[in-house]
Amino acid sequence: MSDRSTTATTASEDYLERRQLRRGTAGWVLLAGLGVSYVISGDYSGWNFGLGQGGFGGLAVAAVVVAGMYLALVLGMAEMSSALPTAGGGYTFARRALGPWGGFATGTAILIEYAIAPAAIATFIGAYVESLGLFGITDGWWVYLAAYALFIGVHLVGVGEALKVMFAVTTIAVVGLVVFAVAALTEFDVANLTDIAPDGSLGSSDLLPFGFIGIWSAIPFAIWFFLAIEGVPLAAEETRNPERNVPRGIIAAMAVLLVTCAATLVLTTGAGGAQAMSTSGNPLVEALGGSTAATVVNYIGLAGLIASFFSIIYAYSRQLFALSRAGYLPTVLSVTNRRKTPTLALVVPGLVGFVLSLTGQGALLLNMAVFGAAVSYVLMMVSHIVLRVREPGMHRPYRTPGGVVTTGFALVVAVLAVVGTFLVDSVAAAWCAVAFLVLLAYFGLYSRKRLVANSPDEEFAALADAEKDLA
Repeated sequence: MSDRSTTATTASEDYLERRQLRRGTAGWVLLAGLGVSYVISGDYSGWNFGLGQGGFGGLAVAAVVVAGMYLALVLGMAEMSSALPTAGGGYTFARRALGPWGGFATGTAILIEYAIAPAAIATFIGAYVESLGLFGITDGWWVYLAAYALFIGVHLVGVGEALKVMFAVTTIAVVGLVVFAVAALTEFDVANLTDIAPDGSLGSSDLLPFGFIGIWSAIPFAIWFFLAIEGVPLAAEETRNPERNVPRGIIAAMAVLLVTCAATLVLTTGAGGAQAMSTSGNPLVEALGGSTAATVVNYIGLAGLIASFFSIIYAYSRQLFALSRAGYLPTVLSVTNRRKTPTLALVVPGLVGFVLSLTGQGALLLNMAVFGAAVSYVLMMVSHIVLRVREPGMHRPYRTPGGVVTTGFALVVAVLAVVGTFLVDSVAAAWCAVAFLVLLAYFGLYSRKRLVANSPDEEFAALADAEKDLA
């Protein structure tokens, strides 16, 4: 969709040369590891707050619905990433389908998600460090600062090194979940699943203590089991044969996460009790009590949180890089260093996230991140449907099974998730909505007149417009 109200200029070769990423770094296995890495912290902490919204039954139903949404979302994104393999990910897809406004809105929502999610994870890292008594730390802000400084520093060294570190840490985190599952089976008691008393709401029961509305309220927390997997296509420009490897990587990651979601939800609640787990900062550890396995899982759980923290830093830097390179945000943010990593795109959102982490409100920050994610899912699924209808002849090395029916289902659930964030914490969701609107105003008043015509994402859109005019 062209937008005659925007203005694009052609940048010099030097402009694009100073904004180059390292090509051909990752294959599909590393991408699958990246996808799991984005999400693995969600198994260790955060999802459990949904027990306080819907009880075990409500969260379980929400998790099934959300898992279906993410599976449909991933299949839709696999198709779009095979057709449009650039570092912009969801922003690139929406730019092609919905024009500059739609592209910027999608990229902005993703950026809100990725800037805030590490802040939430940092608070969970702090809780794990304090529970382990490491370094005598009792005040989490030292942990937040160290985490941001250390892992942004690793990313500045280079993407190849960063992806390999992420893969290693993620492997350790998955092993930790296996250790937890084996230990939790010995503590499991079916009665623990329903130890929250019904509150008398419509449809409330032992299984659904907060009634049917509890299912809806639990959706934002169920999303934490899969949040950020959609970031895999952001690595497209740094991937070998992205048309083939990006779809394979994101689908493989989703398969792993479906298994870890089911095991974590059932075994943690059954071992520790829904009531106790609903407020825990490190639920897997507390579910195992004071056992040796609990200590092992506590240390490995820290690795899981670090894996997601580390990888989402990568995601926000690539999303910001793509938006900046195309002129949607200040172009200075996309300049890369001699190792081909975008320095300011790593540092600036890191500073914002560190400030947010100082609130120490992990559950609130989680809900804010989910707001950004859910808005982006709505726009990305609309993009898939629009591209299928308007550009049926587009080259698609991979095609979504079920086509628009599949992504239409994801669209409906994503809309429900956006509303669900207001049910959980209307103030947090409202603040995110305000930030979203402020950034849209920046685009409308300033940057839409300063887009870079020969950036990859704008070239994809220009090619589509040219083909449309020829037809």
